[in-house]
Amino acid sequence: MRDDQVPTPTAEPAGAGPVDADPAEADPATRDPRARRPGTHIPASRAAAGGALAAAGLLLASLNLRPAITSLGSLLEEVRVGLGLSGTVAGLLTSLPALCFAAFGLAAPRMARRWGPAVVVASGTALITAGLVLRPLADSTAPFLLASAITLAGIALSNIMMPVVVKRYFLERVGSMTGLYSMGLSAGTALAAGLTVPVAEAFGGDWRAGLWVWAVPALAAALLWPAIARADRAGRIGRAGGEGHPGAGTARDGGTGREGGTGREGGTGREGGADAAPSAAPLRITRSRTAWGLAAFMGLQSTAAYVTMGWLPQIFRDAGTSAATAGLLLACVMTVSVPMAFVLPALAARSRSQGRFAVVLGLCGLSGYAGLWAAPAAAPWLWALLLGLSNCAFPLALTMIGMRARSSAGVVRLSAFAQSTGYLISFPGPILIGALYQRTGGWDLPIALMAALMVPQIGAGLLAGRNRHVEDEALPRGGA
Repeated sequence: MRDDQVPTPTAEPAGAGPVDADPAEADPATRDPRARRPGTHIPASRAAAGGALAAAGLLLASLNLRPAITSLGSLLEEVRVGLGLSGTVAGLLTSLPALCFAAFGLAAPRMARRWGPAVVVASGTALITAGLVLRPLADSTAPFLLASAITLAGIALSNIMMPVVVKRYFLERVGSMTGLYSMGLSAGTALAAGLTVPVAEAFGGDWRAGLWVWAVPALAAALLWPAIARADRAGRIGRAGGEGHPGAGTARDGGTGREGGTGREGGTGREGGADAAPSAAPLRITRSRTAWGLAAFMGLQSTAAYVTMGWLPQIFRDAGTSAATAGLLLACVMTVSVPMAFVLPALAARSRSQGRFAVVLGLCGLSGYAGLWAAPAAAPWLWALLLGLSNCAFPLALTMIGMRARSSAGVVRLSAFAQSTGYLISFPGPILIGALYQRTGGWDLPIALMAALMVPQIGAGLLAGRNRHVEDEALPRGGA
């Protein structure tokens, strides 16, 4: 089995028909006459150029999905003092990503059905840029929170669409392309963690300059994605199961074979037909135990990630390290994720079950928090390394989203449900950590809480990592 091939059963479950194929939810591209007309073919050179454009856009978008968050974490103390924030409000700032991701992520599937995923990502990158430009201009709490929310809304839309973009344009390379954008996401996180403080110091310690600089790469992504959206509408990018895709048939024209005529599932036309024909059995995602397991896993790993990005530098600073060293330790946490984010999805995609990966990463988190609780200054680089490995639960979650649904439409629903619900679960975490820190005046209780949360995270990962598909669990009983 290839590293990017999703394991699938050899036959349809009894009584199951195409899912997620409501005409209102169909991919806009399938309504293009060129996408449906038999014999239409994208020349190989144009398909290759379109694929390269989509890959570049995927990488550039992923680089901009975390700098707005980690740059703030590196300068949180300076921002808190500069704007006169309490510890609880500072905790709200570190929880704001989860709230915005949950709220705005719910809008992503509807937007994708109406305009297509490329347009949604283009809109998301534009919002990220606008928020990053406006945020340093704020001189009080409310404008700062508003500008942050604009940026985070853009990140939320792009977050939800990343697995969908991979499934749509890179069906034969799900593992490797998930690894590419996971690596880009981790690289952007690490760069923001390591460079924000030096940039601020280069401008005389101005925290506003340290935040402003990240609008530059965001602008680059915002300029590229409209071109990708135009190429997509013009049919210059090969689609999953459509023309221009190597080895693809004409599933979107009613052909055979699961993923565009490849026959992976016994010639039922499940993927192509699901996207092009009306469905008598709509997917009810909340009935799926796998979807709930993924949501819980996403929520608990997000709690750990946002506490790490928001509070870890402060933990090390309170333990006696300098602001620059604390920023480098956070950069270490994020840098560890860069190669792992590329390798882990491919390894996970080869396995029929991903639960064992969740267990290993959870144990790394437990060990890192234990060391941070017992002696934060004794081996800070080791604790950072372990927490960095634990943070690789995020690319693992993204990989499982792509593997737990059969169709592109199923991935949209699962991605939106798992990420939005997961971020709602994670929202209270950083606020609670900030409140506990302010009340106790130390980090013992907050760190102990984070270590305890690793246990249910492991359990949720085991549930989400089973070789299941949400379509098999979420169809109405007795569905057509």
